Amino acid sequence: MVALKKNTLTKLATAVLAVAASVNVYAATTLKLSHNQDRSHPVHKSMQHMAELVKDYTDGEVKIRIYPNAQLGTQRESLELLQNGALDMAKSNASELESFEPAYGAFNIPYLFQDRDHYYRAMNGEAGQQILSASYDKGFIGLTYYDAGARSFYTSKPINSPADLQGLKIRIQPSPTAVRMIELMGAAPTPLAYGELYTAMQQGVVDGAENNETALTTARHGEVAKFFSLDEHTMIPDVLVIGSKVWDKLPEEHQAALKKAADESMMYHKDLWTKMTEESIQEAKDKMGVEFVEVAKQPFMDAVKPMHEEALKVPAISKYVEIINNQAKI
Repeated sequence: MVALKKNTLTKLATAVLAVAASVNVYAATTLKLSHNQDRSHPVHKSMQHMAELVKDYTDGEVKIRIYPNAQLGTQRESLELLQNGALDMAKSNASELESFEPAYGAFNIPYLFQDRDHYYRAMNGEAGQQILSASYDKGFIGLTYYDAGARSFYTSKPINSPADLQGLKIRIQPSPTAVRMIELMGAAPTPLAYGELYTAMQQGVVDGAENNETALTTARHGEVAKFFSLDEHTMIPDVLVIGSKVWDKLPEEHQAALKKAADESMMYHKDLWTKMTEESIQEAKDKMGVEFVEVAKQPFMDAVKPMHEEALKVPAISKYVEIINNQAKI
């Protein structure tokens, strides 16, 4: 009887250990993702779509918990948390990332892309994918890109040529390339946190800014800047990144699933972004009285031509710029 009880207990203990081991192997991995947009923004919706795909592709073994509205800090703070291992994933952009990984500076060169089709060829092509991997030793790698439109100038007066920028203080992102571009165009580059920009324009701390059309409505910048001049000097992508150590801990099949879901969310985002841009332009015109100014781009392109020549001499970005230049001819 004692032997029987002992045998039963042994079997029970073995079963419990087996269940525990099974739970340990198949326990869901939850990744924390931070970004600075609200829940209605296409970036948030696209990352939600990615999270759903990841959960499906991994049978629920990988889940992504998204923290919008800069709940976990600014883009820069999120990158620093990610590098320190306190955060798993974050959405940033190529301008911000240039300070962490010089390769992203390639995307900040003005008039690098001929049009939106050229942009997508580059993002999905050799240069785009190599740049995503270039930051591994900096503590993170990129997974995919999200379209953030073309950036143009908006101020209290029309900007028809670089001459109209002379002496103006223009808010920029903290990017060495952005500083150089604004200087060549004749304005004074003024790095400033995005959240401070509305008040800065309202109070005259800066004379204007450069961004895509959605900034007029989502950040209400159309209330304090009534002219949006369509020079479209840069097309700087948002970038979804993951910590290198977090990536390395994922089994290969989960890495593949996450990359697949991220790339599919990029194309899902393309349509959302197109719709949002069209709606923002209409709202800015109808409700805010913003005037959209068509400009001749050649004078702007001529002003920043030295940047293209310099880029081909910078080891960190030259090969990427050359590849992207060649893709324009396809």
